[in-house]
Amino acid sequence: MASLTSHHLLPPFAEGIKTAPLVSVSFAKLEVGDKDASDAFFKACKELGFFYLDMLGSELGETIVAEAEKLNTLQQEFFKLPNEVKDKYGRPHLHPFYAYRFSELGVKGEDGVPLRSENYNVRKDDILGNCERLDCHPMILENNELYKSYVLHCRAAVDCMLEHLNTQLQLPRGTLANLHRIHERSGDHVRFVQAPPSPYDETSARRAEHTDFGSITILFNWLGGLQIRVPDTTEWVYVRPVPGSCVVNLGDALVRFTAGLLRSNIHRVVPPLGEQATWTRNSLVFFSRPEDSVVLRRLKGGLVDAQPVTEGDEPEMTAHEWIMAKGTGKLPGVYTKKGFEWKENDPRLQTSPVQLAGTA
Repeated sequence: MASLTSHHLLPPFAEGIKTAPLVSVSFAKLEVGDKDASDAFFKACKELGFFYLDMLGSELGETIVAEAEKLNTLQQEFFKLPNEVKDKYGRPHLHPFYAYRFSELGVKGEDGVPLRSENYNVRKDDILGNCERLDCHPMILENNELYKSYVLHCRAAVDCMLEHLNTQLQLPRGTLANLHRIHERSGDHVRFVQAPPSPYDETSARRAEHTDFGSITILFNWLGGLQIRVPDTTEWVYVRPVPGSCVVNLGDALVRFTAGLLRSNIHRVVPPLGEQATWTRNSLVFFSRPEDSVVLRRLKGGLVDAQPVTEGDEPEMTAHEWIMAKGTGKLPGVYTKKGFEWKENDPRLQTSPVQLAGTA
């Protein structure tokens, strides 16, 4: 394991704290259509919307883990660049969402420069050449083959999971796959994330609460800090990083497609505890989303037809409209199967600057 991941080089996850009840699903077993693994996967998608995907024993899975480690090294080098260099590739002048983004933490580093919580979104369509590419740093261009390989491999894993969901939901063959064709324009992207050591702040923690607004998210993190809210409660519990596994969660799109049968759980990121508290935290995220032109509404067929029909005033939006509205703060709220849990009059939203929505 030490040769496959770098977790052993970091301080251990803090002991004595309550952790999230994530089940572990073997990707190797999903690849070969193992029924027990598929059933466990589907149960997790309905009940918590979060689970560990154990990549060990799968050639594809272990390749993804190795590529994640390489990208983690790359992102640490990228974030070392001077702020004025990174800002050239930032929002909103480059793009309102697919760009370098940051928020200042109100404290300065040893060099006197204000510390930043940062992330950088590089969209799948730039990486694969599906569109005219947004300007990016030479470091990114020089490593495009690594990006490309990682995107294609993550999408292969996502496609496997979508196929299991399609079967479990008893939908017509190819229903979900046809909403996520890789060479069509979509909101799929790779995200670099970095946060320096900082004290816990309740206001910031509450502001960071969100659901992902795509279909399936693949997350690699090396330090603690990710928290999920236990369903139907206000309790927050930590997610322990597991070497050789990624954390997978579902997003809003699958909730809407299945009329609430699947779960997109609320989560957030706070500073890690214990020995990890003094370390800079990085994570690597791959977001898979429906094609831009797909309208987010309930599908027809299978188990979805058995779901209650609810009357609501939520407008139908395309995946692209949903992403841009949520990702730029124009559609505030946390979306679950109940709809938006927070509305415009929520006091937390009145003090929120442009959020790093979806940061993990």
